[in-house]
Amino acid sequence: MTDERNVLGEPLEQCGTDPVTGFYRDGCCTSGSEDTGNHSVCAVVTREFLEQQREAGNDLTTARPQYGFAGLQAGDRWCVCAARWLEAYRAGAAPPVVLAATHERAVEVVPLESLREHAVDVPADPSALT
Repeated sequence: MTDERNVLGEPLEQCGTDPVTGFYRDGCCTSGSEDTGNHSVCAVVTREFLEQQREAGNDLTTARPQYGFAGLQAGDRWCVCAARWLEAYRAGAAPPVVLAATHERAVEVVPLESLREHAVDVPADPSALT
């Protein structure tokens, strides 16, 4: 897939394909120099986050077909701009984060500890949870 790294220093995992996310619409939160918004945080969006973002002027629920964007619903996994995630965090509305699918560039804006506070990663071997 890619040699990009996540915030844990491991290979970057896919964030989501239904809807297809990522700055490059490849399902990954890969973030290159042309991604000035730093769409690097793989979030599981919540209703609270979507409402907070709409109030902040970032409507993520309205479809924008010209950009291949169908609009988000609570539960969708989406590559969120690091600054927007931090804004929601500071407002008490940060959505859960999939660390394994969050690009290392996210920590240029968001402290790793803040991302860890909202981590929802499942280990490769779920039996470790027992």
